[in-house]
Formats: sequence, C-alpha cells, structure tokens
Amino acid sequence: MPVDGIVLDGASHVDESLLTGEPDPVSKAKGASLSAGTTNGSGTLLMRAQRVGGDTLLAQIVRLVAQAQRSRAPVQRLADRVSAWFVPSVVVIAVVAAIVWALLGPPPQAANALLAAVSVLIIACPCALGLATPMSIMVGVGRGALEGVLIKDAAALERLEKVTTLVVDKTGTLTEGRPSLQRVLAGNGFDEADVLRLAAAVEDASEHPLARAIVAGSRLRAPQAAPLVGALGAAARARTRVVDFVSDAGRGVSARVGGRRVAVGNEQLMSAEGVDVAALASLAADARAGGATAVFVGVDGRAAGVLVVEDAIKPTTSDAIEALRRAHVRVIMLTGDDEKTARAVGTALGVDEVIAGVLPQDKAATIERLQRAGQVVAMAGDGVNDAPALARADVGIAMGTGSDVAIESAPVTLVKGDLRGIARALLLSRATMRNIRQNLAFAFGYNALGVPIAAGVFYPALGLLLSPALASLAMSLSSVSVIGNALRLRTVKL
Repeated sequence: MPVDGIVLDGASHVDESLLTGEPDPVSKAKGASLSAGTTNGSGTLLMRAQRVGGDTLLAQIVRLVAQAQRSRAPVQRLADRVSAWFVPSVVVIAVVAAIVWALLGPPPQAANALLAAVSVLIIACPCALGLATPMSIMVGVGRGALEGVLIKDAAALERLEKVTTLVVDKTGTLTEGRPSLQRVLAGNGFDEADVLRLAAAVEDASEHPLARAIVAGSRLRAPQAAPLVGALGAAARARTRVVDFVSDAGRGVSARVGGRRVAVGNEQLMSAEGVDVAALASLAADARAGGATAVFVGVDGRAAGVLVVEDAIKPTTSDAIEALRRAHVRVIMLTGDDEKTARAVGTALGVDEVIAGVLPQDKAATIERLQRAGQVVAMAGDGVNDAPALARADVGIAMGTGSDVAIESAPVTLVKGDLRGIARALLLSRATMRNIRQNLAFAFGYNALGVPIAAGVFYPALGLLLSPALASLAMSLSSVSVIGNALRLRTVKL
C-alpha cells in the first residue's frame, strides 16, 4: 500500500506484519482501513487515499521510534553519576602510576612511567559505560516496534519492568469495541419499533460506541426508523426532530424528540429523569447475566423499554490474560458498565478484580488509589474517557485502534489493539533492563580489572603489564562486547 486509506471496492487479504508483528494476513473489504507499507495478497482493492507522506501511520511509527531511541532511561543516571567520579579518578590513577613508575620502576623509568599513564587512560576510556544503556534501549525499542508495540520514550520501557498491576478498560480493550444491538424489549404500553426509533434519534447525536450500535441496529432492523434517512417525508422528520440534546458522561443521553422527552442510559440517568425502571429490572438483569449491556429507554417519564447491546470479547484476550498471569501481573477490569455485565465478562476472562460503574472522571482517582496502596500501575484503554487515567498511570498503554486523545496520552501504543502486546511489552522491558544491567556490570568489571593491570599493580608479582596497543585493543573489545550483548535483544523470545 503506497499510502494510508480506506477500501472503496474489492476484497483481499493484506499482510500487516510490518506494523503489527502478526504474521497472519488480515481480511479487507469495503470500508476497511489500509496502511502504507503493508502488502496486498491475491485480491484487488480500490482504495481512497487519506494520509500521505509524513502523515501515514508507518511514517509516524518511524518518527516515534527514532524519538524513543534518542531518549534517556532513568537508569542512565547511574552511569552518569559513576562517570562523573570515574573520569577524575582515572586521571588521578594515571598520574599516581606515572609517579610510582618514575620513582620505583625499572629503567628506562621515564619511558615506563609514560607508558603506564597512557595505558591507564586508554583502557579506562568509558566507551563501554556510555554505550551500555543507549544501545540496549535502541535495540529494545526497535524490537518492540517489530512486535506491534510502539514505545515512545525510554523511561516508559524502564517503568514497565516494575509494573505489578494492569488496569484495563472493557469496551474496545478486552472486547472488540464494535457492540451490536441484539434485542429490543418494550415495556407496557410501548411498541418495540417505536422504542428503537426514539432511542436511535437521540443516540444519533452521540459518538459513544453503544450509541453507534443502537443507531446501526435501528437502520438494519427498520430503515424507515433510522433518524437521518433522506427519503423520510416531512411528517416523519418532524417526529424524529431532536432538540435539547444533553450527554451525561458515564450515564447516557437525553433530548426532546418530536416534542417527547426521551432518555437513553443506565439506572442513574433514569433516576435523574424521574423514570421508574423497576418493571424492566428483571429483563435487564437477564441480559447482563450473559455479559451484555442493558440500556434503558425512558419516554415522557415512563419506562419504555430495554435495549440489549453486546460487544464480543476479542479472541486473543483470554490468551493475553493468561500470559499476564504467568508474568505475575494482577489484572483489574475498570469500566463504567453495569456491575453484573462487567462481572460476567470478568468471570469469563478470569481477571483478578472487577471495578464497575466508574464514571470517566473517577477512573484516574481509582488509578491513584492503587498507586497509594503501593502498586506500580499500568493502564490500558482506547477511549477519550480513558485519557486522564492513562496519563495518571505509571505506564499508560493505548490501543492503536482507539481515539487519538488516548494514544497521545499514553507512552506505549499497541498498534493492532491486541492485549497480547502488553505481555510482550512486559517481557521486552524485563529483557531490556536485564540486558542494561549486564552491560553496566561488564563495563564496571572491565574497568575494575583493566585499570590495575594497566597501572602495573600486578607487575611486581606476576610481571603482568599492558602496552598502550594492547590497552587500545582491550578497550575496543569491551565496546564491541557491550554492543553484541545489546543486539541479543533482537532474538529474545517474547
């Protein structure tokens, strides 16, 4: 694909492994998105270009990976502090070695003193120490990009290693994020078609996934009930005219439709609207017990019906939860959905804890509460309402299929929106930090052994002494060894 775009016609399978790390081709048909750099299979696709040049997803990934590879991990401060003391110490050691050789060494004393001092300065060159952290970060971030895990800064890669708790949103994170309307249950005195028509008219002004599912379901079931069909006559348009629209985040929406007061949302919204939904409670409970979401519809202060919306769990979610459990990470589902619906999904997936009925503005407070309890928290989400919590978490992880606000708020993005990427990111972080520690240990150990030898400490007992040429070779080999160790991250199993 030369640019980013959308399929206008045709069908094919596209290899997206360059972006997502997943080898299986992805089916593409009309309306599907296409990304530059991916490869078409045997079918034919007619596409409309939407983003070109530096605006394509591939170009953005390249830019962010380059930025991350230039960033500094907090562990680099250790090397900086050591270097601040190390360099002056080496100069002092070189001077002392020269003086000792000049006073006590064998002839020619001046030449030996000069050789000792130069050998100490050469072998102690802190190249390996300076390469230890950035080389591992560069290779680790690049490996993450190949696996579909976009890490925007080195600090996030380091913090991932310490994560003890992962908080995940439900819709669009654990589930497909494409809910669909399954059933319409009308209350006494109401018709199913009328309930759906009024609810769809109000929800048509909302961008919430549940709202889109209700509107789409309305159009599929009865095109004449869809609120914005141009073929409707003047009388029909008057019946669906929406005014005084209000969106109550975490509860639902309300408006006046054709002169009637319509509210669509949960029990809290119905209570605020003065609608008694007790008669519909058993219908809603049955839907929620199966993991579906029950949306109440109130018309003119009366309980009009229940819309049953279901969002399928992603096929890879169970494997991701199991992989996180093996990595000793506690998984908490944090959602604004109803308690029964959330617990049904949580039980099916085997998450450790379910926190339901949380308003968008309270998600960040929940993250803060976990942090005060001593947990290192990563948050995974995809929506605008997840952005504050993503920013508040120790590590925010955004689904690449989610909103731009969520992606901008999080230092880690899963390009494909596959939760298995979180398990890979955790393993990659641990492998990278382990690699950095190995590099630092080698650099420190090399200097701890090489400097005394170059200074001639072992010469009286063993006759062991390094020439500047051998010191230069040893210094070069130390840098090559650090680079070689960092490159092992390219083949680490994730």
